[in-house]
Amino acid sequence: MSLPVRSQNGFAGLEHLRSQLDSLLTRWDELLSGSAAFTPLADLEETDEAYLAEIELPGVQLEDLSVEVAGRRLSVTGERKERERVGILRRRTRTVGRFQYEVLLPGDVDEEHVEASLHDGVLTVRVPKPEADRPRRIPVVRG
Repeated sequence: MSLPVRSQNGFAGLEHLRSQLDSLLTRWDELLSGSAAFTPLADLEETDEAYLAEIELPGVQLEDLSVEVAGRRLSVTGERKERERVGILRRRTRTVGRFQYEVLLPGDVDEEHVEASLHDGVLTVRVPKPEADRPRRIPVVRG
């Protein structure tokens, strides 16, 4: 029978576990207090002309939403507010509170022509590529 090898510090494993538990408890406290931001579900698509981000934000109002583009970084922040209830909330599985979605786009963008729309709980952000970066179709003529 062989014994497991011990490190110099026999409690190293416990210290690591304690560190992970502290981190988990801090995150839990942030979630309970509402100070932590959640990340909504999103898709990022690239076409020849633009980058398209579709972000799921059901229940979010336009006035509670912010979209920013700085260089190649797209940032969407806001808040999904808790609605006032008449009865007793017995179970919660929907996320409420502050949210943040941030992505670094893979190429240069045209910051001046970014468009955003909210429809049926989905925010669509269209970030066009610069004209110079878009593929051009070259006509071929008979020689």
